[in-house]
Amino acid sequence: MHTAVLCLVKMFPGMNPRKMQQMMKRMGIQQVDIPATEVIIKTDDKEIVITEPSVAKVNMMGQETFQISGNIQEREASSEPEIGEEDIQTVVEQTGASAEDAKKALEENQGDIAAAILSLKA
Repeated sequence: MHTAVLCLVKMFPGMNPRKMQQMMKRMGIQQVDIPATEVIIKTDDKEIVITEPSVAKVNMMGQETFQISGNIQEREASSEPEIGEEDIQTVVEQTGASAEDAKKALEENQGDIAAAILSLKA
């Protein structure tokens, strides 16, 4: 059963979940559950991490919203850029440098691939 239907059933005790789904459909409300494993909301100074989430995308008359519940944790926002293996591989392919040197160049250039390539070619 969809998350939104469960929430509405809790709000209106005694309401049949099947009838609630039919009512939502008549009102033009569509819902799709998303099999997410983690949700991260980033702000300027922190990250809100929701683990074991239940995520539903709800479309109500063309307006899409997301309904999220789960285990909530907050942590300071990281100022370090995420450097993925694909980024490292791109720099290696473009420069012929080792993966270690490519990663170091990416870190020195705050994850900017073009700047990392240029620094290694100089």
